[in-house]
Amino acid sequence: MPGMPQLVSPDVTGQNKGGYMRDRYSRQTLFEGIGPEGQARLARSTVAVIGCGALGAIQIESLARAGVGSLRLIDRDFVDESNLQRQIMFEEQDAIDRLPKAMACQRRVARINADVHVEAIVGDLHFANIEEHVGGVDLVMDGTDNFETRFLINDVCIKRGIPWIYGAAVGAYGLTMNVIPGRTPCLRCVLDSPPPPGTSPTCDTAGVILPIISIVASVQVTEALKLLAGRLDDLRDTLLQIDVWRGTFHQVKLSGLREQANCPACRHGRFEYLEAEQRQLAVGLCGRNAVHIAQPGVFKLDLQALADKLHALGEVTLKPYLLTFRVGDQELNLFEDGHCIIKGTTDVGFARGLYAKYVGN
Repeated sequence: MPGMPQLVSPDVTGQNKGGYMRDRYSRQTLFEGIGPEGQARLARSTVAVIGCGALGAIQIESLARAGVGSLRLIDRDFVDESNLQRQIMFEEQDAIDRLPKAMACQRRVARINADVHVEAIVGDLHFANIEEHVGGVDLVMDGTDNFETRFLINDVCIKRGIPWIYGAAVGAYGLTMNVIPGRTPCLRCVLDSPPPPGTSPTCDTAGVILPIISIVASVQVTEALKLLAGRLDDLRDTLLQIDVWRGTFHQVKLSGLREQANCPACRHGRFEYLEAEQRQLAVGLCGRNAVHIAQPGVFKLDLQALADKLHALGEVTLKPYLLTFRVGDQELNLFEDGHCIIKGTTDVGFARGLYAKYVGN
C-alpha cells in the first residue's frame, strides 16, 4: 500500500557510505571493553527484541546506535497516546496513525543508523511461532510486559542455547538478570511458575515512571554489549533489583541456584511452556465479536482486589464470581478461575494484549 513502511528494511552492507561517517563508533571503540574487535563483533550480530514498548524501545535505540548489525523486532501492539510518556522510540504522529510498534521502531532506526538491518514482525508471539522468530539470533532481549511470554522465551532460549536478558519495570521498581544457557540459572530457577493473573502489578494498574525504565533497559543493553563483544567474563551473575524512587540497588547472587532449584528447563530439558497445554489459551467466539481466554492450572483470582485496581481506569461492575470491566470499545468479563471473555474484538492478539495490560499475565 502506498505510503506504508516495508516490513523489512533494505539490506545494507554495513559500509559507511562515502566514508562520511567513518568516525561514527570512534568513542565506543576507544573504550577498552569494546575496542575495534568488539565493534566488529557487534556489526556481525543479530539481536531479537521481543516487545517494542517501554524497555524494548530503549533497547532498540541503544543497540542501533551502538552498531549492532541486525535487529529483529517482535510486537503485537500498536502505538497509543498513553505510550508516549515512557516509550522513547515513538512520536505523536505514530499514535495518531495507530502504527504498529515494531514498524514504528523500524522506521525510526532507519533514521538513526541506516547501516542496521531491521526486520519488523507484527503479530502475537506464541508457542507455535517463537522458535522460528528467534532462529539464527545471537541474543534475545526481553522487552515484554507479562510472565507468560517471559517463560516462553526462557524455554525456547534454553532449548536452542540462545542467551537472553530478562528485564521488568513497574512503578519505580525494576529487575534484570542474564540467562546464559549452560552458565547461569534460568528464569524458572528463580521463579518456578508465573504468578497468577491479578496478583502482580502492571504499568496500567500501578503506573510507571520513565527513569526506572531507562535504568533497567540501560543495564540490559550494557550486558548485551558485553556478551556480543565477547566479554563473557564481565557479565553480571546476579539478579539486580532497583528502586529508583528510594535510590536503592540490591544484587542477589545466583551462583548455585541452578543446582538447588532442580530446574525442569535448564537441568532436565523439559520445556513445558512451548507446549500448547501449558500456556494461556485464546480463541475467538464465533458470531459473538468476542475472544475467550483461559488460563492453564488451577487458582482463584481475587476479583475484589482487581476491581479496586481497575476502578480508576474504566467502568467496573463486580458481582459474585464475575468482574466486568469496560474500557474504550471493549468489555472484559473476568471469572474467579482467571478465564475471561473479551467483547468488542475478534483479534486474538489484541485480546491477549488487553488481558496482559489490565489483569497482568
